Amino acid sequence: MDNVCHTLVGAALAQSGLRRRTPLALGTLLVAANIPDVDGVLYWMGASNSAYGFRRGWTHGVLAALVWPFVLAGAVLAWDRWVRRRRRPAAEPARPRALLWLALLGVATHPLLDFLNTYGVRWLKPFSDAWYYGDALFIVDPWVWLALGAGVWWSARRWRRGAPGAGRPAGWALALCTAYVAAMFAASATARSVARAEIERSGASVRRIMAGPLPANPFRRQIVADVGDRYVLGLVELLPRPRFTVDAVSPVPRHADQPGVAEASRTPEGASFLGWARFPFFVVERAGGRAVVRIVDARYTLDPEARFGALPVTVPLAIPSPAGPATQEPHP
Repeated sequence: MDNVCHTLVGAALAQSGLRRRTPLALGTLLVAANIPDVDGVLYWMGASNSAYGFRRGWTHGVLAALVWPFVLAGAVLAWDRWVRRRRRPAAEPARPRALLWLALLGVATHPLLDFLNTYGVRWLKPFSDAWYYGDALFIVDPWVWLALGAGVWWSARRWRRGAPGAGRPAGWALALCTAYVAAMFAASATARSVARAEIERSGASVRRIMAGPLPANPFRRQIVADVGDRYVLGLVELLPRPRFTVDAVSPVPRHADQPGVAEASRTPEGASFLGWARFPFFVVERAGGRAVVRIVDARYTLDPEARFGALPVTVPLAIPSPAGPATQEPHP
């Protein structure tokens, strides 16, 4: 999910009552809910190709989830001792055990939320590169923002006034969002079932299928189905009853057997992208003895020149040798 959502979840947990556990509880939860996204620095540095292979991996995996709470709790305690209480000697000191548990809770929410969208997360990193996808929420969900934002604002206002049960609105917001997520999982499962049945009725065999949520509309799902050498694309409308419609550009051929594809797939950048891509297809442009192989993930785009979801890789093509078998044109 986006960092606004992560931040709102941390704030809602704090405002629901956890802010009373220790001084600096709110700040700890806000940072903990976002800290695994330090891997996003690769995008800021312009290293987007490297980011495909690194994002939502090491910093989001099970090992990091055990390490981050200690790192964060230690940093907060250092701030409390060397900065906060030097400025305010009479301030109540932060409680180490409470900070550690709050950091653990905040960090744990991050990969769980990231699992909910089509981008996925590698929970078992560094032990496995396997991706896990929830396909339940779009990466930016305004309804989650609205519910959590309202709950945080209402509870914060009640805390300032000293009202009894001040944390209840934030707690209600968290419960409402949990129910919403469960309903969205059910909607995606229904969409997958309907689309699979329609596609297989046409004689194709579905190997894998994604029913991805779309922006702001919880009643529609984008369908990408792997049927072997091509992808079937379409849309499921869940209301008034589930109905699958094939996209006008469907099917999209994979072209995995085109010249240059194997070579591009073996390059470091190509292998990294393919490790991330969920529904890759290839567009090959030949120029002399070289080929520009554009690897595209149908999950996000069909545009071979898109800035996100597509990667160009230039490789030499095999050329006939006068003496016998084909050879590779040398690199410059």
